[in-house]
Amino acid sequence: MKPSRRTLAITIGALLLVLGASAGIYARIRSAPGDEGEAGGEPKGPLPKTSAGGSFSTDVAIPVEGRPAVKDALVLAVNAAGQAEAWKKTVVVAQVAGRIAQLPVRESDGVGAGQLLAALDPAEYGLAVEEAQAAVRDAEAKYREILLFDERIADAEVRRERELVARSKSGLETARVRLRKAQLELQRTRIGSPFGGRVATLKVVPGQWVRAGDELMTIVNLDPIRVEVQVLESEVGFLTPGRAAKVSFAAFPEPFTGKVQTINPVVDGGTRTARATVLVPNPGGRILPGMYARVALDARRFEDRILVPRSAILERDRRTMLFVFDGQEGGRGLAKWRYVTTGMQNDSLVEIVPSEDTETVQPGETVLTEGHYTLIHDARVRLVDDVRGSGGRPQ
Repeated sequence: MKPSRRTLAITIGALLLVLGASAGIYARIRSAPGDEGEAGGEPKGPLPKTSAGGSFSTDVAIPVEGRPAVKDALVLAVNAAGQAEAWKKTVVVAQVAGRIAQLPVRESDGVGAGQLLAALDPAEYGLAVEEAQAAVRDAEAKYREILLFDERIADAEVRRERELVARSKSGLETARVRLRKAQLELQRTRIGSPFGGRVATLKVVPGQWVRAGDELMTIVNLDPIRVEVQVLESEVGFLTPGRAAKVSFAAFPEPFTGKVQTINPVVDGGTRTARATVLVPNPGGRILPGMYARVALDARRFEDRILVPRSAILERDRRTMLFVFDGQEGGRGLAKWRYVTTGMQNDSLVEIVPSEDTETVQPGETVLTEGHYTLIHDARVRLVDDVRGSGGRPQ
């Protein structure tokens, strides 16, 4: 079948439209400005100066933080977990039976040594003391009656023998012992704090009847607080009593500083660990018994090492480097790129060691620690105390 004239006309029109559009696009491409010139393909104009990653212009002083490198001892720590315990802790119990007549303390109250914690009804024990005193008076009367005319006896040895017999027959010694016991039990109706601390776990209320041996409350001394940790046997040999320890609790943002008090010389055969006890000052009682703790115990010390903060160390092109501040007074200067070789490190410091392939850092030189992640060599910088507050970009 031959195509109709109308079909041919439509086809020819569509082809003309396509050709026209192609010509327009080609002309627009030829006339548009590009990165390459018409002749040699060279860039038009200079490229902008930017830092690595194109984040900052090198013509602008970028706010950064810095700290000086130091020559000091590098301390490597032993890490362990533990739990806070009261420095002193005792359970207060009733020593005699009776009804609680006074209970002047509540849980968490601070108490001093000897302060009244509870008092039992003393009426019954007071009567017992009076009864014992009466028995003593009766025994003394019998004693004197037996020895009424003994002063006439000339032999001193005989008089001493009669005195011993009189004491036994009168019951004077037994009566005096019973009096002391009654007085002691009366004293025990008033219960004082064995040491200064705070009241915990109060178990009784006023008017309650208690028996001898019943628990009344617990007294704890929270300053200092004691933290016991289990240290692996391979690391316990590096510890020494008196060294510092950094103790962190989930409840507080900042760690506490304590000291190693004791190290148990016996290793547990089951866990292959030894117990170390750390004391942490706790004057406000913020640290509470039972809190979980992460402890870093100062162990090995390496003297006279060149140290920089860990935040100063960067990695570029799979090589370790840092930036050293080269500037004048006023805190403005240049960031100098420097490849370094690192040695030992702890949680906060890194050792810089000499090497033929890298440079080193001298004590006193300022290394950049914040705001330096995107810098390039010789970038203009200014030292500030807080990069974020100065409009910088901390990483």
